[in-house]
Amino acid sequence: MSMKQLSDLDRQLISELRRDGRAPVSALAEKLGVSRATVTKRIDNLTASGVIVGFSVRIRDLQEVDEVRAICLIELFGRPTSQVITELRGYPEITALHTTNGAWDLVAEISCQDLREFDSLLTRLRGVKGIMNSETSLLLSSVVR
Repeated sequence: MSMKQLSDLDRQLISELRRDGRAPVSALAEKLGVSRATVTKRIDNLTASGVIVGFSVRIRDLQEVDEVRAICLIELFGRPTSQVITELRGYPEITALHTTNGAWDLVAEISCQDLREFDSLLTRLRGVKGIMNSETSLLLSSVVR
């Protein structure tokens, strides 16, 4: 089953589970206007088909007041993307790394203890063979997560 094949009820159920993955089946059924058996069957089907791949816990950000977070857009040249990814995986300040399309090849999510560590990371990134250009934006606050 793909996201295109989902019914409106499936999409509403997924939306509710994104809001509260621990919501009781009875509360979901009431909110969606269907029976508990329908909700249970839909969750089982969505899980079995791989649309829902798991449930997790979200925690409040416990970041330090001085923590520096940023998004770094990276353009590559002359070196395979996989080699650059392998190298960047070794940077503990990079908390997530994504391939993308368009002008930028990679997007790195960055978390540093302070500006000094952030500056050091940017210097090291600029020295990575295959990185031709980058643009980094500091994250000031998270308004939706």
